[in-house]
Amino acid sequence: MNIEDLSLAVLIPVFIGAAIAVWIAGTRLARLADVISRRTGIGQAAIGMLLLGATTSLPEIAVAVSATLHGAAILSINDILGSASINVVILAVADAAYRREALTSRVPTISLVLQGVVCVIALALVALSASLGPRQFLGIGWGSWLLVATYAAGIRLLTRSRSDASWHADTGKPDDESSHTGPADERSLRRLSLYIAACASVILIAGFLLARSGEVLAGKTGLGTSFFGAVILGFGTSLPEMSTVLESVKLRRYTMAIADIFGTNLFNVTILVLVDALHRGGPVMVEAGAFAATAALLALVLTSIYLAGMLERRDRTLLRMGYDSIAVILFYLAGLGLLYELR
Repeated sequence: MNIEDLSLAVLIPVFIGAAIAVWIAGTRLARLADVISRRTGIGQAAIGMLLLGATTSLPEIAVAVSATLHGAAILSINDILGSASINVVILAVADAAYRREALTSRVPTISLVLQGVVCVIALALVALSASLGPRQFLGIGWGSWLLVATYAAGIRLLTRSRSDASWHADTGKPDDESSHTGPADERSLRRLSLYIAACASVILIAGFLLARSGEVLAGKTGLGTSFFGAVILGFGTSLPEMSTVLESVKLRRYTMAIADIFGTNLFNVTILVLVDALHRGGPVMVEAGAFAATAALLALVLTSIYLAGMLERRDRTLLRMGYDSIAVILFYLAGLGLLYELR
């Protein structure tokens, strides 16, 4: 029996069950990443961007490959861009859940700001890609080639940047990079790596189930691939980020939490290149049109708000959240209304 033949009574539990599996694996992954950071001396910004960012992007990869090969490339595009906005909102949720001070007031290094700037540039190029027309090179749209170049240049910039550069945030509080919580972990790095691989496998398999059940739910619920992909499926594939960020903040690894989101979004945007390569037809972003461009611009605006908060670094809160987190939630809700009209 194909998944398309399943009823809503079966599809919804499959979707929810896969989401729960992703959540549990993501929570465990954050704890393992913290241990790796402490044992190896690798900074939290690097661990968050490279390890957590890439691993928690596995559901988006599953959606991209599965949906595109099944002729639903637009669903995968909207999932990626919708997830980018939801990921930023996750920081606001974490801000409210575990802190009495603004999360961005604890950013100690310029590397996170650089990550956010590269994300903003990449999202701007995604929005631009929708208006470039049917220009292609080697079967891939020009917008995708620009994204590849931006990602390569951004990674080079981030890996060469120094955390002790001229800009340094004087928060007047203990640095979360040097704080240690919980007993020492005696497991070997090889064993820790195996646990991380196991968590990644669970996230990938559950992400595939999210993708396939989400594709069918998009059609059976009548919400369509645009709005469903950007909101419902985007939320499902953002569950790894939510679990890892909440766990990171709980462990007082604030740098790792923010780096996870920026790293994930930067990695996810490049998945659009994979979708474009697998898609049969013209440049996929051109076909996605105004809805996808608007979703990209929404993620850009939300990221920019947190960049402003990190640069200002004022510990001003309302309802247990920083002013920037409140602004992110309000802009996201307004963006949802706009996306619903464009669906």
